[in-house]
Amino acid sequence: MGGFFKPRTDGVDLFVRLTPRSSADTVEGIATSADGSSHLKARVRAVPEDGAANAALEKLIATWLGRPKRDVTVTAGATSRLKTLRISGDAGEIAAAIVARTDPGASA
Repeated sequence: MGGFFKPRTDGVDLFVRLTPRSSADTVEGIATSADGSSHLKARVRAVPEDGAANAALEKLIATWLGRPKRDVTVTAGATSRLKTLRISGDAGEIAAAIVARTDPGASA
């Protein structure tokens, strides 16, 4: 597992493919693109206008990881479906939370 997030000194970069205008706000798991890159799949009900979908994604990921919303920011791909989110904080703790939420075999 891996490739869909990258630890940094000040947190973690998480790579996400966002689908707006969905029926629910949810994280669906890990997917691999045709180019071989991995990303987390997420859906939000918000529309992709005036940053609403990005704000909904930040809130969704913060809740999903049990982090304050202020710790999650879209840093790349604001107008694209493929986004990079910066999750600020202890990189080891955040990475462990991501693995626990995405790997059914991981011990939480």
